[in-house]
Amino acid sequence: MPQHLTLSRAARLIGVRRGALQSKIRSGELATFEGMVSVSDLQRVYPRASLEDSAGLERMEQIKEAAFARRLREHLLPSAEVLAARLTAMSDERVQVEARLEHYREIVEALRRKLREIGESGSPRAAAAGLLDWLERHLEPGPRSTQARPLRMQQDLLRIMTAHVQIKPSGHEFFVDGNDSLLEAALRAGLALDYGCSAGSCGKCKAKVLSGQVQKTRHSDIVLSAAEKNAGVMLMCCNTAVVDLVIEAREAHGAADMPLQDIEARVKTVSPIAEDMRLLHLQTPRSNRLRFLAGQSVSLELAGGERASYPVASCPCDDRNLQFHVRRRAGDAFAERVFDRLAVADGVRIEGPRGTFVLDEESSRPLVFIAVDAGFAPIKSLIEHAMALEAAESLRLVWIASAPGGHYLDNLCRAWGDALDDFAYVPLTLEGGASPETLERRLSPTLMKHAPLQDCDVYVAGPPALAQAAERLLLERGLPQAQLSVNRLET
Repeated sequence: MPQHLTLSRAARLIGVRRGALQSKIRSGELATFEGMVSVSDLQRVYPRASLEDSAGLERMEQIKEAAFARRLREHLLPSAEVLAARLTAMSDERVQVEARLEHYREIVEALRRKLREIGESGSPRAAAAGLLDWLERHLEPGPRSTQARPLRMQQDLLRIMTAHVQIKPSGHEFFVDGNDSLLEAALRAGLALDYGCSAGSCGKCKAKVLSGQVQKTRHSDIVLSAAEKNAGVMLMCCNTAVVDLVIEAREAHGAADMPLQDIEARVKTVSPIAEDMRLLHLQTPRSNRLRFLAGQSVSLELAGGERASYPVASCPCDDRNLQFHVRRRAGDAFAERVFDRLAVADGVRIEGPRGTFVLDEESSRPLVFIAVDAGFAPIKSLIEHAMALEAAESLRLVWIASAPGGHYLDNLCRAWGDALDDFAYVPLTLEGGASPETLERRLSPTLMKHAPLQDCDVYVAGPPALAQAAERLLLERGLPQAQLSVNRLET
């Protein structure tokens, strides 16, 4: 097996976030070679990691699935064909490694004979004897050669169960589990790949295989040309990874790369999450899913003509499912319809996405999220997206409610805190009125308890006056403007 691993592979093997490994690299605890880490160094830094810990990976995945509020889905083993192909590839690799080791053994044996000849011929006897003694001692297997064996066994098991994929030119990485297609696995990992129908009918998810092997698992209506096939082009929505892959694919790098879309979705559920708040759960067609970045908003239009703009409260990794937090207000015809007359399977027209309140995916700094009232909706999307990316060193959420009972998804936030070691949740209530002055008084002591703001990226969302007050306080405390993103939600 390889002596060096990518950060993504190493993080999954140990059961930590990539951000945790990046932190240890910055502190000097963990060395890297061309952006990779060695198995022996991992064993040294994480001495408890062993074969017995392999169930921890599955447990963490299950915890994250629940914490993200993703739909329940069945976790399947790869197909028999894919498993056989992976085992064959690993067997071929083993044969190559054994052949290389045999070649090295022959070289060392020849060196040993040569040193003996030198020693017996009377040439610098002491030097030759010392070198021979050193060689003899180091040819014997010692404790260091077996130290990382449990971790290597776990790595072999991981390679059989999952395939690692790297995307060029961005360098982003993800894993393909079970019978997922490449597109499904990438979206679940929080990556913003270019795609349309996700059913093999539009061709937008074309990608080129640079190394590795894929297997087609679904029918596609798109017919690739002979030139495309020879170049290694395939559809990500219809293929899975047989072995570790390197592919070339188009990705969105910011809000400007997201096309404006017009989609007819259907109501899946309308659920009460507070006396004056409903969770509107929409589902897009399988052949026309909404592409958006976490934190962005869309316009919603009902069959009666009622329109409103809402931030998406769910993660782009959540498949076809879109969530919105709808608060009841006097004179709001859209909200009244959602509360009183909207039924399952009713049509809702979606237009969007819009907005630049999105995550800086290139940063690995700790993340601080500050939500005021229903500003929690876009913050929730950002948090779930950050969890899917697993890039941040730590995540902290401060949710400020302008009235008692305003933390309408308090249990979800506490579940995140219980499930994830690097997540902290602080609920605050503005006693004595929702004024900018009250917010600053309540928020200021909390900010003092966190890591230096200069080391963090901070995201703020809420009503304009309160969001502006939080922004002013953060800048006064030394947060660089470039590390602050604010979403002033219009009421």
